[in-house]
Amino acid sequence: MLKQAFRNLCTNSVLLHGVDISRHGVFVPACGIHSGQPHLAPRSFFGVEDYLDDNNSRPYTYQKGKKSKNPNKHVSFKQRTIAYMEPFTLDVFISKRFVSASLTHRVTCKQVAVAGTNSKDIKAVLKSRSDIPACLAVGQILADRAREADVYTASYTPRERDKFEGKIRAVVQSLIDSGIDIKVYLD
Repeated sequence: MLKQAFRNLCTNSVLLHGVDISRHGVFVPACGIHSGQPHLAPRSFFGVEDYLDDNNSRPYTYQKGKKSKNPNKHVSFKQRTIAYMEPFTLDVFISKRFVSASLTHRVTCKQVAVAGTNSKDIKAVLKSRSDIPACLAVGQILADRAREADVYTASYTPRERDKFEGKIRAVVQSLIDSGIDIKVYLD
């Protein structure tokens, strides 16, 4: 029954108050204090209207870059050049089950060297994948891979929830002992 009604709606044009609503949009019945006129809304691919950004160039489904509240704000020399002066950053992730660390190029966002206790070659050697000896092993392997990629310096800023102690400090100290110069920025 519903299929037949829908088929009739699609094939036949429906007129309501002299307006062909089958071609223009969706009929939303009015109630309460409204005038009782049909509200026609254009159909969209996603089921909602495709909103456009300020210059109407692309829909909101894309990520927009953050606009500065003060476009005339002075940006210091250090803020402009830090990504080029210290191009590599160290990222350390420690969970209850494994440890992983990587060196990433800031400008191109490419990972230059990666090491983790989930990889097959490290898994077989370690007793536990998340204790301090595992962190030291990850640091040594990452240092070897970084040297192969000609990376000898990097910077490390801990995440807000991380403290620079214990396992994270073991990874960084292992990198320093293996010959990679790590600059640690603490707040």
